[in-house]
Formats: sequence, structure tokens, C-alpha cells
Amino acid sequence: MKKIAILATNGFEEIELTSPLQAMKNEGFEVDIVSEESGRIKGWNDGDWSNSYSVDKTLDQVKASDYNALMLPGGVINPDKLRRNEDALKFVRDFFKQEKPVAAICHAPQVLISAGVVEGRKMTSFHSIKDDLINAGANWVDEEVVVDQGFVTSRNPDDLPAFNAKLVEEIKEGKHEEQHA
Repeated sequence: MKKIAILATNGFEEIELTSPLQAMKNEGFEVDIVSEESGRIKGWNDGDWSNSYSVDKTLDQVKASDYNALMLPGGVINPDKLRRNEDALKFVRDFFKQEKPVAAICHAPQVLISAGVVEGRKMTSFHSIKDDLINAGANWVDEEVVVDQGFVTSRNPDDLPAFNAKLVEEIKEGKHEEQHA
């Protein structure tokens, strides 16, 4: 059975966690919500705080080798917090080193910039962080979903059907030798 980590903290865009989570569970994948602290994390929806979700594991309890893939939801607050957490950045980097699929949507690539894993990669994101990705060496394109050797990115919640389909496909394919940081 494939085991997937969703890395998130308070302020994640709710639908960008719940929609991929459901798509992966529908495939029979085991999915853990991994966060900085145990307990619950609060989503963001339509400009305000939303529902809380149980954290399955904390960063100090996991390593990339425990999982087949990593998924990062966006939101504005969530990636800004995670990119300042060295344990989160190491966790992300290790998926790239282990050539495993990584998927990020909306503002989540900000975490990937801080982890130093976007240089030379073809990707997309929410338009407001386009310049940040280009400055970090990414080949940014405006497409609903971009796949670069097991690395899946999308722009916003409207792209979730395409994002979820590619996320599931890449997880099923498994490791990608060309996946790199």
C-alpha cells in the first residue's frame, strides 16, 4: 500500500488539502497529515478561518523514507510558516533526494524555494509567486498542472481536478530517477 505525507500547518487553503486527500484515499492510499505540532490544524477558506483537522504525525516523528510521496497544500499563511521550519525543509529535501513524487499547489512552492529544490525545474504556482520561483531558478509556466519527473505543481483550487489526477498517477508510477533537488 502506498503511504503519502501531506505537510501542512495552520492557515492551509482548506480545499487544497481536502480535495487531494480524498482523491488519494479513493485510490486506497494511506495518507498522514504531518505538521509541526500534534493536535489539530486549522484551514483557511473564503478569506477566513475554517475547519480543524487532526494531525496524524509531527515532523519529529517522521522521515521521508516512511512515505512514497509528499503533497503540499497552499494558502498564504501555511507555506510562510513551514518555510521557516528547518525540520520541514529537511523533510521536503529528503523526498527529492530519494527520487519520490512531490506535489505542490498554489503558494506551497514557497516552501520548495526555501528548501532549495526548484532550480532548473519546470513548474507552475499561484501567479503572485511567479517571480519568486523564477528568481530561485525555476522554469515557470502558466498551466493548470505541470509534471517534471515526478514533481507535480498547479496554480490554484480551479486546477484541483487536473492536479489530483496527476498526483495519483505519479504516486502510482513511484520513484523517478530524474527527480532531483
